[in-house]
Amino acid sequence: MRIFHGILMTLALLFAAPAALAQGAFGGGAPHIAARLVAESTAPQPGKGTTIAFAMTPEAGWHGYWENPGDAGLGMSVEWTLPKGVSVGALRYPVPEMLLISGLMNHVYEGPYGILANLTVAPDVATGTRLPVRVKAQWLACTDKVCVPESGEMALDLVAGEGQASAADRARFDAWRTHLPRPLGSMATYAIADGKLRLSVPFPADAQARDIHLFPLAEGLTRYAAPQSITRDGDRLLIETDAGEGAKGGNVQAVLRTGDHVGFLLTAQPGAVAVSSGGGKAGAILAALGGALLGGLLLNIMPCVFPILGLKVMKLAKAGGDERVVRREALAYTAGVITTCLVLGGFLLALRAAGTAAGWAFQLQDPRIILGLLLLVTLIAFNLAGLFDFRAIGSGDRLAGKGGLAGSFWTGALVAFVATPCTGPFMAAAMGAALLLPLAAALAVFAGLGLGLALPFLLLAYVPALRRRLPKPGAWMGRLQKILAIPMFLTALGLAWLLGQQRGVSGMTIGLAAALSLGLLLWWLGMRQRAGRGGGLIAALLGVVLLAGAAVALPTQAPTETVSANHIAFDEAQLASLRAANKPVFLYFTADWCLTCKANEAAAIDRVETRARFEQGGVTVMVGDWTNADPAITRFLEGQGRSGVPLYLWYAPGKDAQTLPQLLSVATLTGLLP
Repeated sequence: MRIFHGILMTLALLFAAPAALAQGAFGGGAPHIAARLVAESTAPQPGKGTTIAFAMTPEAGWHGYWENPGDAGLGMSVEWTLPKGVSVGALRYPVPEMLLISGLMNHVYEGPYGILANLTVAPDVATGTRLPVRVKAQWLACTDKVCVPESGEMALDLVAGEGQASAADRARFDAWRTHLPRPLGSMATYAIADGKLRLSVPFPADAQARDIHLFPLAEGLTRYAAPQSITRDGDRLLIETDAGEGAKGGNVQAVLRTGDHVGFLLTAQPGAVAVSSGGGKAGAILAALGGALLGGLLLNIMPCVFPILGLKVMKLAKAGGDERVVRREALAYTAGVITTCLVLGGFLLALRAAGTAAGWAFQLQDPRIILGLLLLVTLIAFNLAGLFDFRAIGSGDRLAGKGGLAGSFWTGALVAFVATPCTGPFMAAAMGAALLLPLAAALAVFAGLGLGLALPFLLLAYVPALRRRLPKPGAWMGRLQKILAIPMFLTALGLAWLLGQQRGVSGMTIGLAAALSLGLLLWWLGMRQRAGRGGGLIAALLGVVLLAGAAVALPTQAPTETVSANHIAFDEAQLASLRAANKPVFLYFTADWCLTCKANEAAAIDRVETRARFEQGGVTVMVGDWTNADPAITRFLEGQGRSGVPLYLWYAPGKDAQTLPQLLSVATLTGLLP
């Protein structure tokens, strides 16, 4: 089928040349995918060059194709006419999208995209030499019903110069670079047996990945439309899918998508692919479910959960031996917890399906949510401290109606929601695995988290022997409630700190001011309640206004990261300044997904002996973190002739960079200094 469609598309391009030109950017008609050839610098430097790009803009409903288009379609083909001393490298495509039409899987781009190439100018080209670049390009524009071959003759008139580029051009190319696949740096392994392809990709367990999909560069490796099973097994990803027909063996290349237009270029060699230690997909599901249960159970001792759980325990003590009431409320509480976990999990999965980069506790990435949680936890803390009466948080009698079931349900929902700031340390592995599982299995993991969170209360309700060990109701309950306010206040401080991490001192100040204002408002409400007067509705409305005003006042930008004088973030201008001042610099580029990088940091860079020797020698350590695509780092790496990390550079005073080996030791680093 793939060959059949390829033949049809090729014939269309060959025998419909007039139509193609009519549809092309420079023909007689409007193109469905407009194409322009642009250069990052119109004055490329001899000995270096510049980056050029085909800027492709599809009409709404139309799409273009990746270099391996999948079951149907064609990538771009080009024919260059270049002046002497100029060469152009292979086309570099961004990470594609998937489009399934009538059972055919297409690798496409449905929005504007850039196809990049490196233009190199020979060192012997004189400055000021005119460099006319001409190209004939052909591409295919399609909808889900029709395809139109298009072409264009494009030109660039460059002049050899100093390589300067405008800020606008640099920003445009930087945006395109962020969508290019980054070299993974570690060799993957694959095996084909019984019609199945199994691929093992080195990938750290704590590295973020979502919507994972394998795009083979060569035909025949996989059946494109076949489902791909993804499991994590420690520091590797295991991918299983149907093998294609006609695989030639040997080393193969593919792009592994790990986010929205984000991915890695990997090379895989034939070899044994070990079975996942989790026992395949079923093992991965069970492991994630077990981790979620344990994580939810452990959350009960966290300061943001334990006080509310304590209130429910006191409610059990008050209930005495009425088994029916106790169990009904325990089930309602559990339903509230699990429902909230499912809603949060389902919303997370929906965000990811829509192409948004999000992980568990995704709401905590928004400072406005942090602010809202800060005020909510402050309200709970002051309620526990006895400043005012908010019965819906405690026993839930006002929400409960007959039997208190609604109160128990909403208490469970509250517990699950305020538990999210404490979730990270316990749930990273289970939630990370859940995001790679099928929808039903992922929701089961989220429900498992809720069940673990509700488990202590369920055990107390259904095991009378445990409940009989609770102390008799009495004055101790009031004292315990006030003691439980302490961890809630600590949680509020933690949220204020987190707000400061996201929006700096100004953000933290606004958050603390809002919390203090809420405290004054609750103090006023408490005074009216003790006088037998109302005011709850007014307080609620003023609280909403307070939250909205504080959210609007929050800074919109994250604070600039500051580090110690001897350990700074990569900045090319600062590097040049340090070199001009004859300061020794150790510059290294790393990423959280780079196994070699992490090993070198643990074995050599972050060792006490290395830090002491560098401090003694006045060495500035500069770090380029490429975990997320950073255009400045990408440009620098390309300038060093590298396309990936790790890269370790030593700048001795007054000397050019010395490239260090990719496997470091303490002796290697400390031996750099005399």
